[in-house]
Amino acid sequence: MMMDDQRVGDLPPGFSFDPTDEELVLYYLKSKIAANLSFNIPHLHFSSSDPSQLNERALWSKNQWYFFSQVKENNNRATGRGYWKELNMNEPIILKNCGEKEKIIGIKKYFVYYITTNIHEQVQTNWIMEEFHLKRENEKLLEWVVCRVHESKNNSEGITCDDNDEIELSALDEVFLSLDDDQEQEEISFPY
Repeated sequence: MMMDDQRVGDLPPGFSFDPTDEELVLYYLKSKIAANLSFNIPHLHFSSSDPSQLNERALWSKNQWYFFSQVKENNNRATGRGYWKELNMNEPIILKNCGEKEKIIGIKKYFVYYITTNIHEQVQTNWIMEEFHLKRENEKLLEWVVCRVHESKNNSEGITCDDNDEIELSALDEVFLSLDDDQEQEEISFPY
């Protein structure tokens, strides 16, 4: 049996695919890069990663879809119906309990999916993509990444600021902007 043909349905009853960020980077992504293995996560091009096309193509578990892809630095993540827009909120993936100090093993980038209705109009959706990168020492033309896609439970498509520019904010932007206003908030919940 080839590893590429495995799906979550091949797991024994009671098991589910629910990797942590560290596991996605260290076990899946690092192994994919080192030996070109894909385990039960398929390889997709971003042109075919429109959220409506992920069923039966990407690995699905717990209302999340997983796939490998190759990207270039500052690569356009356009699909047939729209594009994935980066939120510029890079988060380090830290390996804890690694000796005396923590070690950064990768980076997680966040994207929101926009549907293009015409040349000048885009509609923000509730689809969120987390793109995991292995920490690199040197730049490459193409880089393997592993992506986790899910639909946010927040039904709002953002808010419009009262500026002259009419900037539309995503739900995640609203959370981060509210941190400055409410310093006494103890727990932060993300609109996933």
